[in-house]
Amino acid sequence: MGFKIGSFGLALPGSDEAALENSAQSLSRAQIKNKEKKMKKFVIFHYGFEMPTPEIMEAWSKWFASLGDKMVDPGSPLGPGREISPSGTKELPVGKDSLTGYTVINAKSLDEAEKIAKGCPMISSVRVYEAKSM
Repeated sequence: MGFKIGSFGLALPGSDEAALENSAQSLSRAQIKNKEKKMKKFVIFHYGFEMPTPEIMEAWSKWFASLGDKMVDPGSPLGPGREISPSGTKELPVGKDSLTGYTVINAKSLDEAEKIAKGCPMISSVRVYEAKSM
């Protein structure tokens, strides 16, 4: 005497159908809640350089503190670099348009990550990308 429960296709003889159906529904609700709670990682790339002043440093400290548990990695400042391509190597000095740092955060969506990024003390601009799982 087996029966099927929802989309699980579970056949158990001699079990109480209503109790199993409730368990299956509870499991589905728990899975949905876990999915809603699951955060994604986003990388915020910071562009532009100015010599740090006490005001800029304080603004960064406040922004980092505001991130709380959404902070994954505060990152670090970036210095001069090089762009390497099939056509050659190009020097990348530090300036107003340079990639100057990154921060990794947790957020539920790109929209939430954008909202968080808008609060940072940007010099020129920031870019936000979702860090996909491999």
